[in-house]
Amino acid sequence: MSRTLVLWLPPLAALSGEDAFRPAWLRVDDGVIVDSGQDDGWIDAWEKPADGEAEDRLVALAPAADIPVRWYHYPDAAPAQAAAAARIDALRGSLGDAAALHVVAGQPTEDGQAVPVAVTTHAAMAAWRDWLAARGLSAAAIVPSAATVPPPEPDALWTADVGGEAIVRTADRAFLSDPELDQLIAGERVIAPLAAEPMREALMLSLATPPIDLLTGAWKPKRSWSLDPALVWIGKRLLIALVAVSLLIPIVHAVRLTSDTSRADEATVDLAQKAGIKAQDAEAAEAELDRRLAAAGGGPLAFSVPASALYDAMRDTPGVALKTLSHRTDGTLSTTLAAPRVEDINKVLLALQARGYRITAQPMAGTDGQQMANVTIRAVP
Repeated sequence: MSRTLVLWLPPLAALSGEDAFRPAWLRVDDGVIVDSGQDDGWIDAWEKPADGEAEDRLVALAPAADIPVRWYHYPDAAPAQAAAAARIDALRGSLGDAAALHVVAGQPTEDGQAVPVAVTTHAAMAAWRDWLAARGLSAAAIVPSAATVPPPEPDALWTADVGGEAIVRTADRAFLSDPELDQLIAGERVIAPLAAEPMREALMLSLATPPIDLLTGAWKPKRSWSLDPALVWIGKRLLIALVAVSLLIPIVHAVRLTSDTSRADEATVDLAQKAGIKAQDAEAAEAELDRRLAAAGGGPLAFSVPASALYDAMRDTPGVALKTLSHRTDGTLSTTLAAPRVEDINKVLLALQARGYRITAQPMAGTDGQQMANVTIRAVP
């Protein structure tokens, strides 16, 4: 449900004696006035929202005694251009230091529409803001009362009662009524009273779409960020869940790794037992298997160590290529080396002999013109 509290601000002249000032107010629910008064009843009307309900919207109406409104008409201008021109014209026609004035123009919706402009001072805006703040209030919009009065018929004037103020509305102006000046301004035109129902409809329309909002420029409310407690609670739970999952991932991985290692160790012990090796754990079984294979000319030393020595020797002689490589069960590597020159092959063989390996080599000529040699390398030096 949309709820709005409408509160009339005190005239600046009344702020010095604000204890005696009782603002007019309206309580509007879904476009219907449900309560009103000119007393302290607005305090009860400003209800705190229940859980899950939106907060009441406060619209303050600035008195026509301090802010008259004028409408400027630019038939051929676009809405944005008309608003800018109206601000300039209003400032040019205002008295006082331009830096102290707060000039606000409405935004017409169509080309050629009249632009309402209100002129006040920054001091007045500060006084009204402080008056609201002293009561714990913050307005969503501050609308000049005079801007809510609808225009009369051409060549006519009327008066309307808005929040206890009698406001005179012409085709292009709205201002506080003064019995001594009204007839002079009207001339031969008749000043007719505006009926309550049209005024009420115009006021409701102004609340929904303010023709002018004084809370612009330097007085535009700063956006405040508020966190929904429910969202904060959900965020905390998600953060806790994220931390828990982050901790569980390495734990689960470690458990799986331990389980896989245990199964591999059991398989190693079983294999060793089949080979007649009695061992308490996988490490002892692997050590005994390596020892027996090394003694028989096999095992990891039978291929990896001499093969590594061969590749290291070839790395120092880039022109030598490896054509074939095989391993025999007696711990011997057999290979065929090819190079453009015999000297290159000899460098590889000498490097292997320098490491203590027993080498045999049988040179032969390749079909492509390269020099080749069938070489055997004893696996255990």
